[in-house]
Amino acid sequence: MSSGGDTPAPPDRAHAPPPGAGGMPGRGTLLDTLRVAVVMLDTTGRVLLWSPLAEEVLGWAGEHIVGRRVGGLFGPGGHTPEGEPVTPRVQTAAEAERLLGELLREGRWEGILALRHRDGHTVQVEARASLLVDGDGRPFVLASLVETSRLSTLEHDLAALDSLFDSSPLGVAIFDRELRYVRVNDALAGMNGVPAAAHIGRTVAEVMPDKPTAESLTALQRDVLVTGRPVIDLVSPAPVGTGHRSVSYHRLVDRAGRVLGISATVIDVTERVEAAARAERARRRLTLLNDVGSRIAGQLDVRRNAEELAAALVPDFCDYSGVVLHSQLAEGGELPSATYADNTPMRQTGVGAVSWNADVVRMIRPGQAMSFDRKSPFGQVLATGRPKLLSSSDELANMTFPDDPKVRAVFAVGIRSLLVLPLRAHGVVLGLLIVSRAEGREGFDQEDVALGMELADRAGAALDNARLYVREREGALMLQRSLLPRSTPAAPGVDVAYRYVPGSSVAEVGGDWFDVLPLAGGRVAFVVGDVMGHGLSAAATMGRLRTAVRTLAALDMKPDELLRRVGELGEDLAQSPAEGWMATAVYAVYDPSTRRCAIAQAGHPPPVVIEPGDGGARTARLLDLPPGLPLGIGGGGFETTELDVPDGTVLVLYTDGLIESRRHDISTGLERLRATLSRPLESLEDACDDLLATMEPGREPDDVALLMARLGTLPGGSTVAWSFPAEASAVRLARRRVRDTLAEWDLPELVDVTVLLVSELVTNSLRYAHGPIGVRMVRGGSLLVEVSDPLPDPPRERVATAEDEGGRGLQLVAGASRRWGTRHGPLGKTVWFELALP
Repeated sequence: MSSGGDTPAPPDRAHAPPPGAGGMPGRGTLLDTLRVAVVMLDTTGRVLLWSPLAEEVLGWAGEHIVGRRVGGLFGPGGHTPEGEPVTPRVQTAAEAERLLGELLREGRWEGILALRHRDGHTVQVEARASLLVDGDGRPFVLASLVETSRLSTLEHDLAALDSLFDSSPLGVAIFDRELRYVRVNDALAGMNGVPAAAHIGRTVAEVMPDKPTAESLTALQRDVLVTGRPVIDLVSPAPVGTGHRSVSYHRLVDRAGRVLGISATVIDVTERVEAAARAERARRRLTLLNDVGSRIAGQLDVRRNAEELAAALVPDFCDYSGVVLHSQLAEGGELPSATYADNTPMRQTGVGAVSWNADVVRMIRPGQAMSFDRKSPFGQVLATGRPKLLSSSDELANMTFPDDPKVRAVFAVGIRSLLVLPLRAHGVVLGLLIVSRAEGREGFDQEDVALGMELADRAGAALDNARLYVREREGALMLQRSLLPRSTPAAPGVDVAYRYVPGSSVAEVGGDWFDVLPLAGGRVAFVVGDVMGHGLSAAATMGRLRTAVRTLAALDMKPDELLRRVGELGEDLAQSPAEGWMATAVYAVYDPSTRRCAIAQAGHPPPVVIEPGDGGARTARLLDLPPGLPLGIGGGGFETTELDVPDGTVLVLYTDGLIESRRHDISTGLERLRATLSRPLESLEDACDDLLATMEPGREPDDVALLMARLGTLPGGSTVAWSFPAEASAVRLARRRVRDTLAEWDLPELVDVTVLLVSELVTNSLRYAHGPIGVRMVRGGSLLVEVSDPLPDPPRERVATAEDEGGRGLQLVAGASRRWGTRHGPLGKTVWFELALP
């Protein structure tokens, strides 16, 4: 080697060959990544061969460096292209001569050199040099140079790859283009149960014992190799043992784009899959609980509740289901008071099945009566309230008596697991929930038993609620129907039709009522009311309110006065002083002799009047009456409206349940009512049915009271009336007119008593009143006699002694008549009495 003074001159850049010239392969191989430069020297250090990569690494062109000594490439330490300082092992040409001499003595040398790049910066390379001899026996030096920065990167990558294979808990493998294992780590070898060395050179199909799984994985690997589409997190059962794995495949491609093979990453995800399965199972169980709860919660009928329960469990929880209840509970009876005994009557109330055939019907026939031996699994559950799981053929075969047709049916339909659950409420076993699973499905386990008990407990509470509902509803209906009139009294000149429709649930029973009350003089009163609230409390309040109205109606009060008196009862009608009460009502009094109707309202929907028209046409109209305030809130404000009604007019009274709807305003219901009543009427009974048929399905589930009355007149000649001056002759004239009228009506049996009582009342009016005296007689279902005068004060009945000359008039009236009373009018008072016809 020469000294540093022989540094070659800088070559002409215009003549430098482009990268990759001279037949260089395309970049992308490992050698391209390392850029191994090859240099050949003679024994004096003169360059004989300078490779193209040497040109790229150091920047010197071969035409300028070949033939020169290499010592010129050594120089003082500089910096790397990135500007970092470099401390080279060789810094002078003299040291280069020393290294050459060491190489010639030892025959080889390797180490780190700092060489000067043509641009002036320092390039640090790792060099390996060997002393060789050509075919003629001449020695020469062959050296290879690699930049240390590229070696460092490669060493780090290889270290990371080795770490991934050696210490990663993930299973990692590399396959060649023939899909044979090239490298596999111990984690994957442990998963496959095959040593790592036994994998090399073999395919997945040759390693895995599960051929179907191996074939599917091989097809997946081939698709990744051909298409380059990766497979990410493919979860499948483990081919060896139990559990699940997640497999990911990627295609391996070098820098030149050549396909080298595929990589595989395998993760044991058994815990994840089991956790997901547990979560999914819990979700399904919660869904089942919610579904069963929603289906049975709204059923307030014991039979329907049991049917919904059995149907809701199939097929999500079981293949066949049955609900067996104590016989009295199936009808809404009381809870059983004694523990289960042999042959206690039971009834199959609800059933469910995935499919039906003769064997299934034999096993769980709906509605069949049954009983269980106390020692059988069914009897034990009924007696103890603890569930029983039958999961073996022997247990199923011995669950009842030998050769039981039901047991034969159990095996015929393929049942392999049966669960008997108690339906409980208030610590009492109401019956059994029996569920079973057939072949092709996992049998019940302890988790299913826990879920079944949760279902059974909820179902038991729902069944008990339905039982209580049936009992309370029947009690409320019985009370309400006992308080409503069973029939309406016959009134002269009046035809009546009525309907009562209870609400659709126990919450809607109890508030509405109607009544028809015969009054003196052939008059008749109609009342319809609605107590706010529902259930037994409303029914009881309605009964007290109806009694009060009937009592006050007997006093012959005007409608507004009667409503005012009822409203003043206040706390007497409430269940308790703290609760209070409120009701709406309409009260009407019709006098067929005068064809006048007096009506008053207390916050009630307006009555409808259907008036006859020309040619049989009818017109229905809502009466525009003072609405008044509801009863029970105080304030009064009731007004009586009097109407002249044509013969044949129909009065319609009703409660708001007939017109209310969730979807429409109440005015829509009123118009629908008016339009329906405007149709031709064949009969009042048909009209009532037509009105009920028009109620919308979406209406409020309230009860309905409906009363229709056709208002007519008394037969001709049934009423007579006279007015007498307040003179002594009035008594004589009144007797004569009464006697003649009774003879005309062919009632000779009533002449003496009627003349006597009229004589007493007219005499009493002469004594105290100063004005005309009126006498009126009405023949209807009885004989009514009225005596009126201008004196507003009602007469008072007193007990006369033997010495008294008078004071016996009202005593005679009270003793001889069927009933009697007084009422106020606009011009005075009227005393009336009623006699039964012969």
